[in-house]
This record gives sequence, structure tokens and C-alpha cells, in this order.
Amino acid sequence: MASTLHSFASAADLAGSLADKVADTLSAAIAARGTASIAVSGGSTPKAFFQALSTRDIAWEKVTITLVDERFVPADNPRSNHLLVDANLLQNKAKAARFLPLYQDVASVEEAARLATEKTKAISSPFDIVILGMGGDGHTASFFPGGSNLAKAIDASTPRGIITMEAEGAGEPRLTFTFSSLEDAALLVLHIEGEGKKDVLAKAEGSGDEAEMPIRAVLRRATSPVEIYWAP
Repeated sequence: MASTLHSFASAADLAGSLADKVADTLSAAIAARGTASIAVSGGSTPKAFFQALSTRDIAWEKVTITLVDERFVPADNPRSNHLLVDANLLQNKAKAARFLPLYQDVASVEEAARLATEKTKAISSPFDIVILGMGGDGHTASFFPGGSNLAKAIDASTPRGIITMEAEGAGEPRLTFTFSSLEDAALLVLHIEGEGKKDVLAKAEGSGDEAEMPIRAVLRRATSPVEIYWAP
């Protein structure tokens, strides 16, 4: 599916524009269906966007927020994506939203994936909005090069839900939505910042194996257009 690049002069400009786009899309979904859903990425890149979005006038009590992926760590761990969302997005007006975490307080990451899959079935498919990031190695969500479940994660025939992922560059074991869960969102966004990430994107848009740079699976095979938001 074709992608569209939206370039901004600054990260602040990007955050404000993306917050407006997301707010409009959520509000349209609520008007049409009565509810809306969004899955967001972690890391430091989306902080300003989260903070901007949290102030937008939306019927937040009708919005469900979840994560595209998570580390298998408790919510109070500094590396938790849940903690990032709680501190930056679930604030201000967005406090009224429902949040469905992926981490589950169980003995194994496999059991956590099973439970998270069951709990997130409460979200209607497809997502209204999916916001992805991208690492310098070309990973997105927790689709890591060399990952233990990478082939399964990016196979479009793998059922919707959450699976586990372990990889050398991932640190803790991960929980990640499958490609099939994310690729047909009404609004599918890749949010990247910095010249280095633009170079990685250019490489990913060229020829090469999806297993080498898993973001290629999204750029090549997503059934929804990919809206790329970039700032230096």
C-alpha cells in the first residue's frame, strides 16, 4: 500500500498536527459508532505528541487506548510503555479514556500474551488508529530482526492478538500485537524523528528482506495507507 510523507519543521509542529489528526479521527469514529480505539507505541519519540493529544476536546470516556507492544515488566518499571502512556497521555482531558495494558502480572510472558489477547478482544477490529514507531535497526512494534517469533508476527495469516518476542536488541521479553492486528487500521501512522531515522526509512523503502528490516512488512503489505510523520 502506498505511503505519504508529512514533513514538519520541528518535533513540536509534528506533535500538534498529529494530535489534531488523531483527535479528528477519534471523534469521527465516535460519531459513527459510539466508541473509538487507538493503539500507540512507546519510546521517547511520542512524548510530545501524547502531551498534545491529552489536551484535545474528545469524548474521551468513549475511547479505548492500548499499546502496540510492551516489555514484560510491571507498570512502575522505568522501561514500561504503560508508565510512559500513564505519565504523558492519560493526563488532562484524556484521563477519562479506558486503558488496556498488555503487561499482565503472571509468571510467564507466554501466559501474559494469552491473557492480553483475551482482554483486548474487547476492542472492536480493526483499530481506528495505530501509531507505530521505528528503531534504527528497522524494527517496529516488537518486530525485531532475528526475533524469536518474527516470522509468525509479520505473517498476515497469523490471527489477531498478542504474541511474545525475544531478540538480542530487545532487552526484556516483549509482548506485541501481530501484523494482522495493526495493518488495517483506519488511520495507520509511522511517527519518526531525526535525520538518522529518515535514512533508515529510505533504506527500508528500497529492496531487501522484511526479516532484515521488519518495518518493510508494514510499508509493503499493510492494507491501509501508511501516513509517515517526520520531523528533524
